[in-house]
Amino acid sequence: MSDFENAAAPSGTASQEDRTLAMLTHLSGIILGFIVPLVIWLVNKDKSDKGWLNDQAKEALNFQITILIGYIAGTVLTIILIGPLISLAAWVVSVIFSIIGGLKANEGVAYRYPFALRLIK
Repeated sequence: MSDFENAAAPSGTASQEDRTLAMLTHLSGIILGFIVPLVIWLVNKDKSDKGWLNDQAKEALNFQITILIGYIAGTVLTIILIGPLISLAAWVVSVIFSIIGGLKANEGVAYRYPFALRLIK
């Protein structure tokens, strides 16, 4: 296993429903950005039995906020012609790591993105 992911969740800590929701939370960032991770986190943040799902929603939300900052930087930097490259790079990174996160979450592994601002704790 790499440094970016934790060991598999112990048996019984993440139900199949939670794993599916976590997978969708990670994958939704490709098209919908931070909206779905935010909703999943807000719905489950006070539920004690949803700790793993809450953790994955926060992780996806933090990553999508980081990607949003990259898109904003790309938009601002279009005046010096490097912005489109930054936006493209942010999109490619978002697609790749969101797919990896979705696959790991579906396996019950608590995925950690290799870089993300930890704004939501």
